[in-house]
Amino acid sequence: MKTLPAIILALTAAISLAACSRKPPMRPFTLPEQPAYWPTESWRVSTPEQQGIDSESLIKAIDSVERQKLKIHSLLVIRSGFIVADVAFYPFMQGSKHDIASVTKSFTSTLIGSAIHHGNISSLQQPALAFFPERTVATLDADKRAITLEHLLTMSSGLKCRTWPGEITLFRMMQSPNWVQFMLNLPMTDRPGTRFKYSSGGTHLLSAIIHEATGMTALEFARETVFGPMGITNVTWPTDPQGINNHGWGDLKLDPHDMAKLGLLYLHNGFWDGKQLLPTGWVEAATTSHVRPKGFGLFAGYGYLWWVDSSGIYSGVGRGGQLLIVAPEKNMVVALTAGLAGKRNMTKELEIVKSIILPGAKSAGSLPPNPEAVARLETGIRQATLSRNAVESTPPLPEMAAKISGRTFTLEPNMYGFTSLSLSFQKNDEAIMRLSLSSFEGKMDLELPVGLDNVYRISPGRYGLPAAAKGFWKNKNVFMVDLDEMGNINHWQIRMKFKDEKVNVTMREMTGLPTGKFRGRLQQI
Repeated sequence: MKTLPAIILALTAAISLAACSRKPPMRPFTLPEQPAYWPTESWRVSTPEQQGIDSESLIKAIDSVERQKLKIHSLLVIRSGFIVADVAFYPFMQGSKHDIASVTKSFTSTLIGSAIHHGNISSLQQPALAFFPERTVATLDADKRAITLEHLLTMSSGLKCRTWPGEITLFRMMQSPNWVQFMLNLPMTDRPGTRFKYSSGGTHLLSAIIHEATGMTALEFARETVFGPMGITNVTWPTDPQGINNHGWGDLKLDPHDMAKLGLLYLHNGFWDGKQLLPTGWVEAATTSHVRPKGFGLFAGYGYLWWVDSSGIYSGVGRGGQLLIVAPEKNMVVALTAGLAGKRNMTKELEIVKSIILPGAKSAGSLPPNPEAVARLETGIRQATLSRNAVESTPPLPEMAAKISGRTFTLEPNMYGFTSLSLSFQKNDEAIMRLSLSSFEGKMDLELPVGLDNVYRISPGRYGLPAAAKGFWKNKNVFMVDLDEMGNINHWQIRMKFKDEKVNVTMREMTGLPTGKFRGRLQQI
């Protein structure tokens, strides 16, 4: 197997984008000492003080999440390869997989590096179209021919991609019969390398390139070259309608503990337990800022599908508050999953990491033991898992509950693919909501218990990921459901207004997807 010489990667990393006035300086890289063990099978746990972290900082971080009522699902803090804080905030549960949204892009980037390491791809300067020689491409011109893998990695391909509202080009791609062809057919708006333009569809092309270069899906290639050596096995990663290209931009679902392993791999320059999994120099190149995005204020620069901060940290970032932060100078990895609404809350989340957690690393060695603070930290972690605000008694059900209980409403076509719904009210404190969905992935039927006592009922939702639901009758005709698809990120506020044999449904999604309104009609018995 070939390994790309380090000098070629260094030159590749330093190539100037026209969007920058000069070559980007390489981020200072210091390889930390080899960890005391490798968490291939499982992570080891340590007190914060043993790893040079003040427990008080972690207590303060958990308190800040609770006080600001941030919808963070999990927080994992790792120093020198040891977990020093592992928090699952109610209603999320330890051991559950979580959709990591666009943090997936950083995994896709890693697989491009792995393909270079194994000789499947020769250079980031290869034209993207060279991987699709049998395809007929629309709007083909010199600029489109000039798109390279590096342009796709730095989101400077020049393809016409609209991110607002709601990544509209991505949604149009997903409505097309062939996503790869859709992206290849897009017209150009800029010369490659001249402007950053966020493009999830462009990242899907990278997944397709992995398939074309290796003969395997991105997930199959990952299991053979990256996931396997790191002990990452419990993974779900959907494919496009052709079934051969995983979603290069998102939807990778894994345990947060496995997400954090990617951070440790990068912290150690692509080395894992005696094996070099990525080319020499890849981590420096991938986590160096090559272009300065405009309108993305959380981070100042962008590398190879990694966001780069001027402070020296870099991160994979996903919708709803998914964060994988690597802090080389602190020898730390921080992984968060969440269902946050909007950029403002993501900024608060990031500030907790940058202003509270990372400064808590006071020493490169150990700190004096602080058993009292460790005990309070453990108490805070336990309390974060507990439900709150249960009501002592639930109000009587309205007459409408009996009329619609167990009956099914057929829904008109809608953007979310919901085809039918029904509600069953057999108890005063719990209902059952049944939803049917249809998409290119096939049909899916969900049966979700709904707490009527202000306590979430947790059950398997889409892809088997945990979902939590509670609800109440707002008035005699309107039933409200709070459906928190924790593992799947989406957090819905569902309003159902029943009248005669019809229902009007409003689905408001709290993490950034468009609001949907549609109607349904009662199926005749």
